[in-house]
Amino acid sequence: MKRLTIIGLLFALAACSRGGETADVHPSAAPQPGGVIEMPAAFLRPLTQRDSVLVGDQLFYGVLLEDVTEGTRFVLPDISKGLRDSVDVLSPWMIDTVAHRRYGKNHPVVDIEVKTCIAGFEEGRFDLPALSLARVLPDGQTDTLLFAGQTLDVRTLPVDIETFQPHDIKPQIRYPVTVRELLPYAGGIWGIALVVILVWIILSLRKRSEEQRLEKLEPAHIVALRKLDKLRGSKLWAPDKQKQFYSGVTDALREYMARRYDFGAMEMTTADILKALRGTDVPKYLYTDMKGLFERSDFVKFAKLTVSDEENAKVIPSAVRFVTETYQREIDEEAGEGAAPEPAEQPAVPSPESDDDHSAYMPKM
Repeated sequence: MKRLTIIGLLFALAACSRGGETADVHPSAAPQPGGVIEMPAAFLRPLTQRDSVLVGDQLFYGVLLEDVTEGTRFVLPDISKGLRDSVDVLSPWMIDTVAHRRYGKNHPVVDIEVKTCIAGFEEGRFDLPALSLARVLPDGQTDTLLFAGQTLDVRTLPVDIETFQPHDIKPQIRYPVTVRELLPYAGGIWGIALVVILVWIILSLRKRSEEQRLEKLEPAHIVALRKLDKLRGSKLWAPDKQKQFYSGVTDALREYMARRYDFGAMEMTTADILKALRGTDVPKYLYTDMKGLFERSDFVKFAKLTVSDEENAKVIPSAVRFVTETYQREIDEEAGEGAAPEPAEQPAVPSPESDDDHSAYMPKM
């Protein structure tokens, strides 16, 4: 046995609380004085868990002392000169209490871990020496605890035998992303998108409400002319957009008629609108233009009619003329000048009572 340095470790165990009753179990019988007791092998545990030990890796080398009774002293081996060549000792002995038990009322015991930190700085297999500890029991009996040594297998980075160059460090393992991991991110994205959509809807409704409020404050002809002018520059009379174009024009005229002549043009069919116009002061040439425009619009929207560019070019001017001339007649009437004279060559608009058959104003499918 190596030269021992008497450290005089005294493990003063704290008194156990006298709470509930415990089982009356005694520790193993004390060894004979002066005997050598074979113990389990010492442990060799790396600080960083991995499948191999590389040069410079640190490990704990030590023993586990079980069922140590109060007042027991130990004498630890001297490690100031190291354990063996190529294996350096990096710390003195470290003592930790890892468990606290009681065998009966008067036999409190603890498990103690005694260890030191070592590291190998050369490649190879190194047999670490056995660890022997002198134990002095509270009654003065002395014995020696012998723990078998371990083998330290130190490896270095693999070298390519063709180029004699060390292999590079392997990158981190990339595990596939699971659906469970993506769910929180997907939920967050959907939540943000929902908030953005709700904010956009609220702002759009407010903007539309404000536009409607301003339209009610503005004269009907100003609102209609503004919408028609917007449609003039949109170039929606292309074959694939004619339905949108005619819908925009007729909707602007419907809103104007509803405010100008006070009838529900927005909810009325083409035949109903034409019938309502015959009871107003609309000149017959404007009536004829509106009749052709609305009927053509119905054919475009419901019968998928494709109108030529020449006819499309006349739609906006016809609608603008209807709005401006009917509004001018209103101004003349308010000024007391009477209605504007109509061209003599235009036939008179039939009265509502003269014709009950409105099939001529319906779209011809």
